[in-house]
Amino acid sequence: MDWASLAAPQIVALAQKYAVVIIPVGSIEQHGPHLPVEVDARLATEISRRAARLAPEDTPIIVAPTISVGLAQHHLSYSGALTLDFATFHAVIGCWVRSIVASGFRRIALVNGHGGNTTALRVVVNELARSERLPIVTCTYWDVAAAAFRDILETQPCVMHACEAETSLMMALAPETVRHEQMVGLTAPSFEGSEDPFESAFYRSLDMDELSVNGVLGNPSAASAAKGELLADAAATALKTRLLDPQTWRRLEPR
Repeated sequence: MDWASLAAPQIVALAQKYAVVIIPVGSIEQHGPHLPVEVDARLATEISRRAARLAPEDTPIIVAPTISVGLAQHHLSYSGALTLDFATFHAVIGCWVRSIVASGFRRIALVNGHGGNTTALRVVVNELARSERLPIVTCTYWDVAAAAFRDILETQPCVMHACEAETSLMMALAPETVRHEQMVGLTAPSFEGSEDPFESAFYRSLDMDELSVNGVLGNPSAASAAKGELLADAAATALKTRLLDPQTWRRLEPR
């Protein structure tokens, strides 16, 4: 159920049903030579829509217009990235949330599709939940379905970048955008002989061209549309289940 396709009276009625509103949040950035720059925004949107379609009529989920541009400074070393700074990112999300609250909604979830947004979204949610006095939540779709993703993927444990997972999902959800001829010979970088930057106890900001010579992290050659359907179903089902669980929204009381 897409917010933008609804008439205003329908939106009022859905707010009265205590509907959950998803705001998909993505990024526009390079995804190797074989995928479009829209991957993160497209996947956050499509998985959110699939989750909304699974919701029962008496507990609806609405998908608001996607915030397509996120924090992609670390991709500017490659062509194609669009990025916001944190202050603008914070302000845009705040505008989305306050507009939705003004229409009467009280359960809002920011569903993320870009690893570079994760930490920032938690900061934003901490502030908005207090200023709006509402249980606003955020999640990244592959974290919600982490166990299922591990079982489906064959060459990596989780979503990386332009990888087995993201390529499979795009093959399933937007097959016309995948450039199969550009996947031949794509290899993932190796950190052998040096400290893996993802495992260090010290966080360090790294640009993508410091991590990969081709903009890919993971193994796109293992991707398939069938695998993408399994991943999309797993993510949508897990997301729907968590968003309709009262425990996600209730105030916790100390024991």
